[in-house]
Amino acid sequence: MGNATASNPIRSYRDLIVWQKSVEVVIAVYKVTRKFPASEQFAITSQVQRAAVSVPANIAEGYGRNTPKEYTHFLRIAHGSLSELETLLTISQKLSYCSAQEYSTLEKHTSEVARMLYALRKSIS
Repeated sequence: MGNATASNPIRSYRDLIVWQKSVEVVIAVYKVTRKFPASEQFAITSQVQRAAVSVPANIAEGYGRNTPKEYTHFLRIAHGSLSELETLLTISQKLSYCSAQEYSTLEKHTSEVARMLYALRKSIS
């Protein structure tokens, strides 16, 4: 279930590289959204942060479920939240709330997490 090797078995969702990478995305998102306009605090800023947090939270919740079907269901939710995050970041960049460089970096990271989520879902199915 994930990225286990003989010397490094998966004992928890915390051992999943996709979970670790998605937590890194959350940290990066929070750093970028600190610079968003104060008027957006309860609007797009909140939405971006919630979408980002939803990704590792759903990976963890799915890992804790009893069946592969339930696990993949939560991985699909995580992927949906990631797509929402990517959309909100695009809007934020177009509104000049984040720089092109910040957007590009975040986009690279979200794309990597998306590929990893897809691969994990496939390995479980």
